[in-house]
Amino acid sequence: MSEATPPTTALPDKPKSKTGWIVGIGIAVVAIIVAVVLVAVNVSGSASSAADKRVEVKIGTTEIAAPYWTVLKKAAAKEGIDITLVGFSDYTQANPALSTKQIDLNLFQHLQFLANYNVNAHDTLTPIGSTLVVPLPLYSDKYKSVDDLPQGATVAIPNDTTNQARALLVLQKAGLLKLKNGGTTLSTPADIVAGESKVTVIPVDAQQTAPALKSSDAAIINNNFALTAGIDPTSAIFKDDPSSSAAEPYINTFVARASDKDNKTYLKIAELYHTKAVEESVLAESKNTAVIVKRSNADLRSILAGLEKTIKAAE
Repeated sequence: MSEATPPTTALPDKPKSKTGWIVGIGIAVVAIIVAVVLVAVNVSGSASSAADKRVEVKIGTTEIAAPYWTVLKKAAAKEGIDITLVGFSDYTQANPALSTKQIDLNLFQHLQFLANYNVNAHDTLTPIGSTLVVPLPLYSDKYKSVDDLPQGATVAIPNDTTNQARALLVLQKAGLLKLKNGGTTLSTPADIVAGESKVTVIPVDAQQTAPALKSSDAAIINNNFALTAGIDPTSAIFKDDPSSSAAEPYINTFVARASDKDNKTYLKIAELYHTKAVEESVLAESKNTAVIVKRSNADLRSILAGLEKTIKAAE
């Protein structure tokens, strides 16, 4: 027979304490406040970091009003790059400004011009991205074709070393003059064979070639100065072929100091130039006369080295 189980007595319920409830709410409130603070700090920190990561890049150019700059600046801004343009009125200022760190990059010149500057200034500025080749056109307000130019006609041409040589080659290609030994990228007016030439050249500052059109029979005018003067590029009576191999010395490039040739921010800007929106803006501005060029930096530097070697050999 089993032993009887003693009766059990239920313990009374423990009184509920309001203190625990209050403490729980307090802990929850504190947790919420901490979470809000942490989120605010993170948001603030992220915004601050984003602001800190933005980079300003000063680019020198002789065509500060060109529409494509607006497109390029917007594209760069999306990459955290704020482009500030620095305008120069002529071709002689932007390279010294880059060399002395007044600007970070420049975009105004072709490789022949850069080679000439480097040799004469004993500098080492280097291309970091190709852009385009622009034809060098011959314009006239008085005559509608090259054949209409009379014997002894005057033609204004840029007087800077590189554009002057190219202008002479253009005039030779047009059948308006003859250069000794066929001419080179270093030709000067002294190389003109007078007895076999139809025109007389008048060297003037590049930015004065457009105004000189009124006082001469014709003028060789760089594209940017023609556009600034409101001249329609398609109205040229002659121009060289920007897509030919002979145009390699005239590939325009972004240029940096040699120490910055691998700067990722600068290389990114050169890359952004070749986005569809920027290229379309460039071509539209040139009335589709320019030819977009995509050459490796190794190629550009090789061409530059060859041009510099030729210049040094001619000294």
